Amino acid sequence: MPTAHEITNLLIAWSEGDREALERLAPLVHSGLHRLARGYLARERPGHILQATALVHEAYLRLIDWENVRWQNRAHFFGVAAQMMRRILVDYAVKQKSDKHGGGAQPVSLAEAAAVFSERNPDLVALDAALDRLAALNSRQSRVIELHFFGGLTLKEIAEVLGVSHGTIKRDLTLAKLWLLAELGGGQDDDA
Repeated sequence: MPTAHEITNLLIAWSEGDREALERLAPLVHSGLHRLARGYLARERPGHILQATALVHEAYLRLIDWENVRWQNRAHFFGVAAQMMRRILVDYAVKQKSDKHGGGAQPVSLAEAAAVFSERNPDLVALDAALDRLAALNSRQSRVIELHFFGGLTLKEIAEVLGVSHGTIKRDLTLAKLWLLAELGGGQDDDA
């Protein structure tokens, strides 16, 4: 099992142009990327056409095309990978909706929004749009949600990536969850 330090050293070497470091890094991060992909796909509807391996490969191909990235550490790499996987799945969901239903996200009730963090199959397009709106208001809170729920990073790892305290991340997570629940509810009343 590779250490975080070993992965960080290879990331730094890769960002300095060492292609051999990338070759040594790939097998070390593969299981972590696969774990991220499984986490994302666990939130998708059953029978989703994309498989974890395909999502990993697509994200990996996009990651290796990045140039001039100064990787800070392992958590930074996985945070970027999580964001990339989210983008891939959202792009896929938008295309599927466009192909099948003429596009457009469906409204989500407050009761349905409560399930975003506990059940499978949230409307990924609506959630992505809500995260984009949250990012416009508070980019760090949006990143905390993305890194924790989609990226599978611990609060400690998120604090490290974002350069803030563990307590700040806990507060951001709580506030962001509340904001998303209200936002995805679309102002609808549960009793209506």
